[in-house]
Amino acid sequence: MGELDNKVAVITGAGSGMAKASVKVFTREGAKVVAADISGAEQDVATEVGGVVLPVHCDVTKEADVKALMEAAIEEFGRVDAVLNVAGVADGAQLVDLDMEMYDRLMDVNLRGVFLGMKHGIRAMLPTGGGSIVNWSSVGGLNGNAFTAVYNASKHAVIGASKSAAIEYGPGGIRVNVICPGYVRTEIMSKDAEAHMPDIVLKAALQRGGLPHEVAEVGSFLASDRASFVSGAVIAVDGGWSAKLA
Repeated sequence: MGELDNKVAVITGAGSGMAKASVKVFTREGAKVVAADISGAEQDVATEVGGVVLPVHCDVTKEADVKALMEAAIEEFGRVDAVLNVAGVADGAQLVDLDMEMYDRLMDVNLRGVFLGMKHGIRAMLPTGGGSIVNWSSVGGLNGNAFTAVYNASKHAVIGASKSAAIEYGPGGIRVNVICPGYVRTEIMSKDAEAHMPDIVLKAALQRGGLPHEVAEVGSFLASDRASFVSGAVIAVDGGWSAKLA
């Protein structure tokens, strides 16, 4: 028996990182998973993970794609019980050197993508009595940092939007929560971050980087009935990074 038996979960950004780890954890816990990504890697993830995984190509910045994603979940599995809006991008620059194309890209993926995932996820959940939405923010959504004003703004906004959604749709049985990962050793981050910021692993109180599955486990809990009274929460999964003054 898994904590997600018979639940249907839609996970964006599922081609890599924490979202790919979430596909693995959710299938282990008994969920049927719709694995969405823009890269094509969602096909490989479905093959690798096995279980009941439906790969779907999706650009989270395009409303037609996100609407079709939820429709695919309903057509294949009959319902949507959980949506994990994990897809995100990161970039940085000094504010005076800000490239507006970078601004648009970060805001489109990190914020617009979450809004669309919530909008169409909620529409899919309301007829069946509710569900759980888990949105990925960041420690950058809790605090500031040099060179990441746009990224941080997008992640702060995810928290505000999620709290509002939790209030709006709580009466419909929909819970909305936020995960704020710290430095997590994903395929992309571990190469770039550790090359340019070798001390980043020391920022966590635990003095190490996180592993993708450690964040995915929290997502699984929030999607499960064990978290039935958890909504509007912002949970740092950062090894204690955000607990420190400096």
